Amino acid sequence: MFSIEHEFDATVVTLIDEGSAPLSEDVTINLFEDCITVEQYDPRTDRVEKITLSIHQAEELAAALDLPEGVYKLQKPGSD
Repeated sequence: MFSIEHEFDATVVTLIDEGSAPLSEDVTINLFEDCITVEQYDPRTDRVEKITLSIHQAEELAAALDLPEGVYKLQKPGSD
């Protein structure tokens, strides 16, 4: 299950683990104009861990989900 909320400066997507045990903590993805952050609470350290991706890194991650093993470079439209 997931939720989508539109806030003033970001779109927030929350992923909720509904699978069988052991369940993982919710993942919150904040989509800003210039970057994307991924956050998840870590009960071992009692802290929220955060990763920041550039928009380009997020685009490459999205493309990588549908590709076989290998090394790739995304080309922007109009660049050769």
